[in-house]
Amino acid sequence: MLSPEQIDQLINIRQHLHRHPEVSGDERATAARITSELISLGADRLWQGLGGHGVAAEFRGAEDGPTVLLRCELDGLPIREISDLPYKSEIEGKGHLCGHDGHMVSLLGVAMRLARRPAKGRVILLFQPAEETGAGAKAVIADPRWPEIRPDYAFACHNVPGRPLGEIGLRSGPGNCASRGMKLHLEGKSSHAAAPEDGLSPGAAMAGLMTALPALSKGRIGDDAFALATLTHAKLGEPSFGIAPGDGELRVTLRSMTNARMEALVLDALAQVEAHSDRLTADISWHDVFRSVVNDEQATSIARHAASMRGMVCYEMPIPMRWSEDFGRFGDDGAKAALMYIGAGEDHPQLHNPDYDFPDALLPVVTDLFCSILRELLGFPQN
Repeated sequence: MLSPEQIDQLINIRQHLHRHPEVSGDERATAARITSELISLGADRLWQGLGGHGVAAEFRGAEDGPTVLLRCELDGLPIREISDLPYKSEIEGKGHLCGHDGHMVSLLGVAMRLARRPAKGRVILLFQPAEETGAGAKAVIADPRWPEIRPDYAFACHNVPGRPLGEIGLRSGPGNCASRGMKLHLEGKSSHAAAPEDGLSPGAAMAGLMTALPALSKGRIGDDAFALATLTHAKLGEPSFGIAPGDGELRVTLRSMTNARMEALVLDALAQVEAHSDRLTADISWHDVFRSVVNDEQATSIARHAASMRGMVCYEMPIPMRWSEDFGRFGDDGAKAALMYIGAGEDHPQLHNPDYDFPDALLPVVTDLFCSILRELLGFPQN
């Protein structure tokens, strides 16, 4: 277990990271601080600049064995923090309001425990960039050095406000939804507001799509047919009384429980655009593309046993989380992967709220859970 002094050290590091958040793709200083800590903790090997600013550290056992990857996230959010915390964000408009600062420090706690190496195999601690945009895991796996790291097992945790503090949520199969942002630009022809017939306004098409696209939503989370299309932004022309607009933009987030359902939902959305945009030029781009997190049955079972050996309370989740997480790509890459959902408190502010803060009481919980998993797979020392 971590000593009180080690826990205090981790809390101080977390508060430093919380004061200095960096958003997806811009995690330079965060990565540098993490690298410095890993060097001081005696990692056997380091990879820097993975998929952007990602950092990975290897801790090697005495004998050959499987490679187990533990993953966390480096990035904060483009949201202004509203709090009275003495360590609140010092960067205007940016904050660690999803708990990634706590996730990072939990892995540093594992690195502290790895001063006593596992009996066999390798532990890889991955500090991944750009999770919030869905780009980071894909970029890490595409890095030419990834084959040196590629794991047999992969585990990660995410804190979950609304559940009892320290509860371990587990779910084999779909655990987080697939999602993607659809940006649609419609181009027609502007005209004088006194002669709209001499132009081509996208207004009618936008009005139709603002109804048709959300109507693609079907079913309930937990059903394979579940689909959710959420209108998130609309803009028609420029603010004016003298111009009939010639262009418009819509943004819609598509969400599904499975990747196959997402493929069908994308086709349905494209069909609606085609049906409503006659004579207009339609330009479509996709953003923040997340694959579904599908938790491997064996990896989930290992996590369940590890949690029970520590006397932790486990919660068998009946349905997946609606929100997305790009951890699913590590399972797509062949690892036996499981994401674990750690209760952050029933009355805790929600993820992405401006007053959210990671509860420090979870640091030893997450560290102990990861170390128990390592002991299951690699003979990691219990104490």
